[in-house]
Amino acid sequence: MIKFSLFIAIISAVSLVTSARPTTVVEKRSPSQSGILPTSSPAYFPNFSSHGTKPKNPVPTGPIRSKSNFNRASYPRPWDAPDVNHPEIKRAIKAIDWNHVPKFAPRTVGMEYDEHQDEACWWTESQCTKPKVSYLPEDVKFCPNSGDFGLTYDDGPLPPSYPDDPWAEPRLYDFLAQSKQTATLFYVGSNVVNFPEAAVRALESGHTLCAHTWSHAQMTTLDNYQVVAQLYWSMRAIKEAAGVTTRCWRPPYGDVDDRVRAIAHQMGLATILWDSDSFDWGLPSVANGFGGTFERSTIDSYFEQWISERKEGVDFEHGRIVLEHETSNVTIMVSQDWLPKLQKVFRVQKVHDCAPQLPSPYWES
Repeated sequence: MIKFSLFIAIISAVSLVTSARPTTVVEKRSPSQSGILPTSSPAYFPNFSSHGTKPKNPVPTGPIRSKSNFNRASYPRPWDAPDVNHPEIKRAIKAIDWNHVPKFAPRTVGMEYDEHQDEACWWTESQCTKPKVSYLPEDVKFCPNSGDFGLTYDDGPLPPSYPDDPWAEPRLYDFLAQSKQTATLFYVGSNVVNFPEAAVRALESGHTLCAHTWSHAQMTTLDNYQVVAQLYWSMRAIKEAAGVTTRCWRPPYGDVDDRVRAIAHQMGLATILWDSDSFDWGLPSVANGFGGTFERSTIDSYFEQWISERKEGVDFEHGRIVLEHETSNVTIMVSQDWLPKLQKVFRVQKVHDCAPQLPSPYWES
């Protein structure tokens, strides 16, 4: 039996990081990937007025000057645990078929778990990505084709820490535009509420917006209703800010099991993980209170290894999905230094462009 020492190595990765007018909602339905559970555009979200956000050509760059009509007052306090008794959360909870959510208890510090039996397909303990229940699709953790490189950034959008903060968005988005590159962005709802205009810029720049919970919670430690609330407010914030209902998410720290997967699946979300970690989150930065213990040379060695293996043709089994972050000047500098080198040897792209098993990223598309 293995003792669960809860995320000691990854705690340092935590980022410091108008009211809608109800109208008739037409719920779009489609069969689930498994053919058992229904997935649909959630009818419990407010029907926000469309503001026509879509990718632009040429890609916009420079300061974000537009001001959003985003209604911050309708959301929980950023970074706080959301109230599960909120009327909107109650509607979302009611929409879940709880008969198709495995009855595992939330994980706790020090709990025992048999990682070999791995009854819950708990990624944190076993790196399991193929659910043990037949009605859930497998997580996406790599691009199927060798040479493909799924570029992802967690924990955005990065809001300014002070007026004219040069590292806040659109710093990363401008760099990606100049590099003619798009990426998959996993957004923390609290950051979207604090900087909704950045979500608009990201969508206009051609990036894919996925959910990354409301407050970067360790999802398997939460009860069922708390899981719903974390996903709901992240999805809602993206929908109100950018006008799209996302169908993808990534659990913070990769912490997911079949109970959490089942809830996310019923909320229309495909689970995307990674098979290659840049460990940029471990660099000392404002995002971890300068408590990171990794040196830049260590992070560089991972990128060097991936490039070397591609050049030598030894990574022939499949492509990669790589974990990076938009949390500070430190992580952005890593990307600025390495993306041009990666583009020379990999087909760098959004995850949905390299993983055809995924559904479209938004219900609107």
